[in-house]
Amino acid sequence: MYQTLRTLLSNARCWDADSERSYQDLFERLDTNKDGKVDVAELREGLKAMGIFRQGAAQKIVSSGDQNKDGCLDFNEFTKYLKEHEKKLWLTFKSLDKNDDGRIDSSEIQQSLAELGIDVSGEDALKILQSMDIDGTMMVDWNEWREHFLLCPAHNLEEIIRYWKHSSVLDIGDSIAIPDEFTEEEKSTGGWWKQLVAGAVAGAVSRTGTAPLDRVKVFMQVHSSKANQISLLGGFKQMIVEGGVTSLWRGNGINVLKIAPETAIKFMAYEQYKRLLSSEGAKIETHQRFLAGSLAGATAQTAIYPMEVLKTRLTLRKTGQYAGMFDCAKKILRKEGVKAFYKGYVPNLLGILPYAGIDLAVYETLKNTWLAHYATDSANPGVLVLLGCGTISSTCGQLASYPLALVRTRMQAQASLEPSNQPSMSSLMKKIVAKDGVFGLYRGILPNFMKVIPAVSISYVVYEYMKSGLGISK
Repeated sequence: MYQTLRTLLSNARCWDADSERSYQDLFERLDTNKDGKVDVAELREGLKAMGIFRQGAAQKIVSSGDQNKDGCLDFNEFTKYLKEHEKKLWLTFKSLDKNDDGRIDSSEIQQSLAELGIDVSGEDALKILQSMDIDGTMMVDWNEWREHFLLCPAHNLEEIIRYWKHSSVLDIGDSIAIPDEFTEEEKSTGGWWKQLVAGAVAGAVSRTGTAPLDRVKVFMQVHSSKANQISLLGGFKQMIVEGGVTSLWRGNGINVLKIAPETAIKFMAYEQYKRLLSSEGAKIETHQRFLAGSLAGATAQTAIYPMEVLKTRLTLRKTGQYAGMFDCAKKILRKEGVKAFYKGYVPNLLGILPYAGIDLAVYETLKNTWLAHYATDSANPGVLVLLGCGTISSTCGQLASYPLALVRTRMQAQASLEPSNQPSMSSLMKKIVAKDGVFGLYRGILPNFMKVIPAVSISYVVYEYMKSGLGISK
């Protein structure tokens, strides 16, 4: 089918009569049931046959071109959509063609991405070029560019390079990753807040679904030791015996509640830090983006940290200890003072850098490995590869920062456990290692890892439904 598309368009030029005939032939091939219309299913199958299928592409094309809202495209709608799409592709092609010679080479791709603040190596730019280069000249002319993107809904440079955008779908309960990027178009049209809302709802459902695993993780972090071994099943049993099945969701309410302020603060702070760190606000280097993301994460954590302390206390509470989150906050304030709401703040802050750094480094390594070995016809890795890379990189980041997370949790809980003796971060870490060995710093990591795959899966499914409901496609 891709060879068919190439044949149909090889002699066509932008917006002329040949294009009209090419569109007619293409339309007839896509219209498999010969009813004079192309619906989403037919277009999806056609895109798959061409090898350029992308999640949600068929639906987006039909939605964009469907003027009479009957859920499919007739020939006039199909032609009008392709003509408008070609114009946008032409403008994008011209913006990439820096020397105006009618062809794009790898250095022009690299330069254009750099202007958007995305640093790619010469090798990666070459791989992107090769995915579009039909005649093997190591350059892409207008016909090759059009053939590659004609039936792809992406039409501007920001959308085209979004193939490898780090997904904001992944919510595994610890929101210390670097925030996602939004294009100027998304910011001006309001698409950014829809994506944030979709991500927040996905995170809320995901956290609720995996709350029992999260509670047993916290339970093991605080109560388990060499002298008091608590297994995964033993932890669940103790919690159910003490408070019933519903007790497995203790602390989930505030864990969900803190998503909205944390996401909003992190996004706004990230934008401000990017402006401060870049010289003119237009271009930002990779290391500046990493620093801006880390600072944004630290800012958000500082603002909502009292909620983190409340979450830990509510998660560990016994039946009848607190009437709710407000009662818990009042009791902590009365007995321990304002300082109690920032216990464990230092290890929490220190955990942001190793998590974010390793998460990004592993993600980039996995991405480049995929490009090197599997990117033959397209630079688009597909949903499963993106989710796989994101899951593995996030897990590696958690593994590196887990000891700090454990120390943070113990410090948050220690006032209720050891009112007379509350050690500092370093002394607590030494105490754990001396008593339980290095593995003592990884208590509760099994349920933590067990919740990653279901959390990511739930997040992705809910996120896709939310995107559809809010009328956005990414």
